[in-house]
Amino acid sequence: MFKRVRFCLFALCSLLMLFSCEKVNITEEEQSGKSKGNLTVSVFQLEQTPFDAISRAEPAAACNRLNFAIYALDGTRVKQINQVMGDTDFGTAAFQLNEGTYRLVVVAHSSSSNPTMTDPAKIQFSNSTGYSDTFLCSGTVEIKDKPVDMKLTLDRIVALCRFVITDDYPSEVARMRFQYSGGSGAFSAFSGFGCVNSTQTVTFEISTGQKQFDLYTFLHDTSGTIHLETAALDANGNVISEHTFDVPLKRNNITWLQGSYFSPTTFSSSINSIDIKNEWAGESHIGY
Repeated sequence: MFKRVRFCLFALCSLLMLFSCEKVNITEEEQSGKSKGNLTVSVFQLEQTPFDAISRAEPAAACNRLNFAIYALDGTRVKQINQVMGDTDFGTAAFQLNEGTYRLVVVAHSSSSNPTMTDPAKIQFSNSTGYSDTFLCSGTVEIKDKPVDMKLTLDRIVALCRFVITDDYPSEVARMRFQYSGGSGAFSAFSGFGCVNSTQTVTFEISTGQKQFDLYTFLHDTSGTIHLETAALDANGNVISEHTFDVPLKRNNITWLQGSYFSPTTFSSSINSIDIKNEWAGESHIGY
């Protein structure tokens, strides 16, 4: 479904032409900001269903980074524009392109830096950049002799494990570490699915008493299971308590994993209950 690109001003693109044989001016230099061009792309809205609400949101309400990339049909990156919230015209990018047919990929996210986007078949986040709610729009666009304006809707492509600790932290615990496999830290812009077998690691400082932790991944299909290894660490990195889980996930859905982490009388390493809230499709509650 990511091969479709929704146009607001579609009339400019409705006439089909043969693909131009003119050589594309290739550059891998990433650009930032907005310039005048013959292709203007605006992120109209992000599909949020069914995470925070059954609704759609403007870009600034759901992410703080946007990446716009243009590729030749052989997969070579032609141009890229990266934006962060606060930039002028955040959500709109303009490209000057030769006539021809291209692949446009737009990614919205809130990681600490931009993913590697050299290859549209492998858009890669990393443990150092972190993982976040992520949205994608990908499809082809034809550039002819008239400017093209596009307004896009991006779709969520991640699954979320929301890990909740219900008991109190021992005084020596300084951080929580989550390491999980079975998903992917990279995705293909052609399908929106994960494309590598990753071991993702996320560490949270708990000085503020944080007890809810969001763990994102790109599944290889619409559903899958991650193997999650968790550890409570002291300030020197020593393990105070650790537990392991196998957690079922679905793309565009939240699986809540919650229970007493530090209480051995109530803790179980196996999943002992699943509560699917029918009134909000997309949430599963699992106790541990």
